[in-house]
Amino acid sequence: MGLCEENYEVLLRILPDLKGLTGSRVASATDGLHLHLDVLDQAPYTTLLRLTHYFPARHVDVQPEPDAYLRVYHDAQQVEVLSLHSGARAILSAGRCSALQDKWRANLFLAKWLRYCRQQRYVFPADRSSRTAVPDREPSMLGEVSVDLAVR
Repeated sequence: MGLCEENYEVLLRILPDLKGLTGSRVASATDGLHLHLDVLDQAPYTTLLRLTHYFPARHVDVQPEPDAYLRVYHDAQQVEVLSLHSGARAILSAGRCSALQDKWRANLFLAKWLRYCRQQRYVFPADRSSRTAVPDREPSMLGEVSVDLAVR
């Protein structure tokens, strides 16, 4: 739970108006790499969002890396990783660990990525003028690792 709460605090520094954001947005950093945000659902107590970088890839226009679907619980002040895709790094244990351990690893990866985004000074402003279209997700040619962490 502590990791999910820490992720919430760092995410709010990147998305200060999280409860008020809608649609798709792009934030720039000092290194020129863009961070893409897609607010998929906005409810009174939760927000469902997608967060990713897009990189050029072989045989496809763009490659999301990493590609995270997150549920933000505003009342509990936590972020839950629902799905995480990465072609660059194996995040999950490939069945060697329990689902709880895999969930922890995904949240730890998110914590490190959010801290990187914060260090790069990514911020999504509240101003609606920064809305842009986000490219559709393309299939990976790089051996994508997928994590589906839905509780069943």
